[in-house]
Amino acid sequence: MVPESADCVFCQLVAGRLPLSLVHQDDRVLAVMDIRPVTLGHIIIFPREHFVYLSDVPEETWSRMAKVGRRVGEAVRRSGIPCEGINLFYADGKVAGQVVFHSHLHVIPRTLGDGFRIDFEATNPPREDLDRVGHMISEAYATIP
Repeated sequence: MVPESADCVFCQLVAGRLPLSLVHQDDRVLAVMDIRPVTLGHIIIFPREHFVYLSDVPEETWSRMAKVGRRVGEAVRRSGIPCEGINLFYADGKVAGQVVFHSHLHVIPRTLGDGFRIDFEATNPPREDLDRVGHMISEAYATIP
């Protein structure tokens, strides 16, 4: 965990120094309307404490973020706003699209033709490569407490 950062917009929201449109709050996380929404109903869920990357977030806090994300997604579907699907989006690091370096989860309501895209081209590696890389990750996984 990093101490509260004066220039972190989410830390400022937690501290009550900026206005917010609150959807949910509890002892660990807040869910607020994104002020620059991708689609109508776009919500951001973030911890009260300042963590930068997903690996910094304690499991209990990440679990709460995921649980709130699931419930918020259901609330969006029940709210009456247009919603044919939901994307949960987490960007971990600058190259992954993280812009605000305070851990956060996006809940993005989707409708056909809404313009939101995650653009990529899948590869088709040989099974040997999948096995080799999977083994490397599995070994690293075993070292995590």
